[in-house]
Amino acid sequence: MGYSAQNLRVIEPNVCSNRLMIYNWQQPDWTKFTYDMASLLDDLTAFSERAGRVSGILDALPEGTQTETLIDVMVAEAIKTSEIEGEYLSRADVMSSIRRNLGLVETQPPTGDKRAAGVAKLMVAVRRDFVTPISAEMLFEWHQMLMLGNRRINVGTWRTHSEPMQIVSGPIGKEVVHYEAPPSALVPEMMDAFINWFNNTAAAGTGPIPQAPIRAAIAHLYFESIHPFEDGNGRIGRSISEKALSQGLGRSVLISLSKAIEADKKAYYEALKSAQRTNETTAWLRYFVGICLQAQIDAETQIDFTLQKVKFFDTFKDKLNQRQLRVIQRMLDEGVHGFEGGMSASKYASIGKTSKPTATRDLQALAEMKALIVTGGGRSTRYWLPFDPKAKQQRNSQRQKQ
Repeated sequence: MGYSAQNLRVIEPNVCSNRLMIYNWQQPDWTKFTYDMASLLDDLTAFSERAGRVSGILDALPEGTQTETLIDVMVAEAIKTSEIEGEYLSRADVMSSIRRNLGLVETQPPTGDKRAAGVAKLMVAVRRDFVTPISAEMLFEWHQMLMLGNRRINVGTWRTHSEPMQIVSGPIGKEVVHYEAPPSALVPEMMDAFINWFNNTAAAGTGPIPQAPIRAAIAHLYFESIHPFEDGNGRIGRSISEKALSQGLGRSVLISLSKAIEADKKAYYEALKSAQRTNETTAWLRYFVGICLQAQIDAETQIDFTLQKVKFFDTFKDKLNQRQLRVIQRMLDEGVHGFEGGMSASKYASIGKTSKPTATRDLQALAEMKALIVTGGGRSTRYWLPFDPKAKQQRNSQRQKQ
């Protein structure tokens, strides 16, 4: 679900059950989601404009650059959707697995981290099959991908335990129940209804919801409220939302919802918690449409980063030795937010598998050819990619000190 795995947990024993609290699925208007469209129009218009602009920019890019942009977005989504749930994956492992699942040449051996391999496989499947109607079998396959190597839970099937599925926080004996999902016995019927709703609200369905962000928002809330799996509901739910956006836009969506959500997880938890107590969903939709808009803004930043990365390699790839190439690639793998702390001689020696004197000479050569820029001095000397946002911050800080 959408609650922090570090502070909250799913429990199954029959404790702290607050029967006085009425959740959305217990109310007589369950699944009759209502909202005030007028209050959402400005953000929906802004989203449509941004989506059209991103689509136009992307279509104008060479095919190879489009692919690299998509890979970068999928890596960000895989890492952030896992971080929301308290799992921290290696960016290099995730990227390698995604490239392998796309059938691209991959020089790195397969990662030993099954979590990274599984979520990478899910990212590719969600985007590759976005047109296909959703089904229980599809969700089971997604769950199997996500839970690759997990033997603690039942994988690829709805939950069946008889105890309440609760989201709680706090010490034992003083637990606070944030949400209690429907009993397991109701899950198969509820999921059949959800699947029918999702497919019927698609463009070709019997009751289409034309605004993609609204459909994505309701789909996420609907699915999270049922909470059909023993684990992985938040990550599957966000994948369902991205599928809804892709179907609504008519192309594989170039955004990472989880990246936008993870930037303020507390707001996500609070919005979802409030939404699960009513079927009047305006406040939830306002929050989620805003997330979709922010994710679209982030996509433009991602495209710009990818273009600069491609331009960088076009300029310098024939001038770099194998050590330099390996280190530069590692720096680029950190994505749009840049390489944390900058590159030092000791970091270079470790990544490039060489001595510190050789690392220093390589870095000086990169600076002389303007492939990297330098800040600091002595032991504080750091090297940055020219378009690394942290490089500008470091330079400004350095000037202020002078």
